Amino acid sequence: MKLKRPLIRKQIIGENLVYSGIWAVVYLIPIMHSTLMSEAYIDFDKVFLAWGKITPYFIIFLLNNQIFIRFLLNRGRIAWYLLTCLIVLCITFGIIELYEYGRIMAGGYAGEPILPRHASLTDLRWYWNIVLGVFMFLANVGIKKLYESMQEDEDKERLARENVEAEMYYLKYQINPHFLMNTLNYIHALIDIDADSAKKGLIELSGMMRYVVYESAVDQMPLRRDIQFIEEYIELMRIRYSQDIDLVLNYPKDLPSTVTVPPLIMIVFVENAFKHGISRHNKSYIHINISVEQDTVVACFENSVYQTQNRKHNAGIGLDNVRRRLEHIYSDRHSLDIETDDKMYRVTLKIPVGL
Repeated sequence: MKLKRPLIRKQIIGENLVYSGIWAVVYLIPIMHSTLMSEAYIDFDKVFLAWGKITPYFIIFLLNNQIFIRFLLNRGRIAWYLLTCLIVLCITFGIIELYEYGRIMAGGYAGEPILPRHASLTDLRWYWNIVLGVFMFLANVGIKKLYESMQEDEDKERLARENVEAEMYYLKYQINPHFLMNTLNYIHALIDIDADSAKKGLIELSGMMRYVVYESAVDQMPLRRDIQFIEEYIELMRIRYSQDIDLVLNYPKDLPSTVTVPPLIMIVFVENAFKHGISRHNKSYIHINISVEQDTVVACFENSVYQTQNRKHNAGIGLDNVRRRLEHIYSDRHSLDIETDDKMYRVTLKIPVGL
């Protein structure tokens, strides 16, 4: 999956704000120095002279930040990076040293006393300025790597989150063909037996598929709409199972729209109940009870089970997908309990209201 990288903009802005703040303070020091020394006015000649001394450091900082780190250090050319930095520093401060020497030999600075290293930022020898430049480069690399590390951590978190979301969508939409296949199998069984019922089933199915394909493309669905879908599914199943079934669906009639659940979670248990809980030779039952207790949705699905039936309700992708979706959405804030014996299979699901 290709990462969207909106946070890179934040990383670049944050890093550049740090650099801008540092250099703004450095360039303001000459003005602040005049103020702190309680001078009557700011001598801008001295300020400009100080800025001239600062500028070589700023230029080599820009070269390091924009070129050397990007095209040498970040590409693993560490030896070339170190050599390039050393050459640039030696050339820069070597030129300044020669300039100093030339001005001294020419008789000083516009009548001022001859002061060695007058054009340098410090009164240190040229090789100490190189050392200062090295520390500046190291600080630049440290700040940049810190922000890159923060960015990588954010990218890893986003990638993990996007992987979970992608798996969630995969699990949810994997239910669509699963649901469609099962339902079409039911309708196919009716074609030779009752063509009119099969036609009615197809009409019912088309309406349900609109919910599965379009309406369910959200993280949360009002519980009352999900229950309505379950009712539509039950009516479709009645077309096939015409024999007497003790079928009960209880739920609060006044559910507010604020009570929401993940779509297509509960239909899997209803499908399994019809698939494994109905016998053509014995009395069968399916009891579904859905309630809201404080901030928790409690759904209980119970159906009959017979020795001759396949009792592995967790076979196939349906129940496995539900388990994984619930783990992704709620982590440990939900419960899914399954009880079974020779005559009964019961699933009790408890999930928080909303997210």
